[in-house]
Amino acid sequence: MRTLIAIPVFNERKYVDRVLRRVHDFHDQILCVDDCSTDGTGDLLAQRKDIHLIRHERNMGYGRSIIDSFDFAAANGFDWIITMDCDEQHEPEMLPTFLREIEKDASDIISGSRYTHVNAQDDIAPGDRQLINRTITAAVNDLFGWELTDTFCGFKAHRVSAMQKLKLDEPGYAFPLQLWPRVYAAGLTVTEIPVRRIYNDPNRTFGGTLDDAKIRLRHYLDVLKTELTRINHEGASSVDLITLDEPQACCDCSCG
Repeated sequence: MRTLIAIPVFNERKYVDRVLRRVHDFHDQILCVDDCSTDGTGDLLAQRKDIHLIRHERNMGYGRSIIDSFDFAAANGFDWIITMDCDEQHEPEMLPTFLREIEKDASDIISGSRYTHVNAQDDIAPGDRQLINRTITAAVNDLFGWELTDTFCGFKAHRVSAMQKLKLDEPGYAFPLQLWPRVYAAGLTVTEIPVRRIYNDPNRTFGGTLDDAKIRLRHYLDVLKTELTRINHEGASSVDLITLDEPQACCDCSCG
């Protein structure tokens, strides 16, 4: 099965060459989607001959970058696409594990989870991300009868034909809140595999009002409710009752 590694990129000049060098150790079909970087990242990528490249002429958002990578994979005959970040929070050394899972052909999505196993090397996630991930993951599990442990990890393998059926169009960081309801409605299957929890820069921001955790959660829930309404899920009205969970002393929960 043909597999593409897709890396959304925005202002990653510090990391991009090192990340691509590590990814090339394991796979040679790589797509970078530069979301109109302002630090010269796009120009660095344009000089490379060893990657595929999409450049947005304006900043379109994380979700749009992922959707564009799905479309590229479909148009170029790839069967699977693995998405991973460019800030060294996702280890390229995990790619062989994803590729082995793909060969099993047992699921439509193989989703990395930073919380299936306790790892002494794991970083502690920033508090607001912990709370939002735990809150959203609990809600998604309750709504769909799943047992996911991490709904926000971007390190995933996706069956390309399945993703094309979902008609995804959420452009921003709320992309997972559109993805999961559509995965459920389409009857797709999901497997989680453990990946390390790495935060090289815990102070990285989302930008604008989304840096406020309550506003970010409300935005995520609005997208979730819209999707539940679209698929006529009886739980749509319950989304209005969701609030941030209280912090817990341990960090073996499903967190950001």
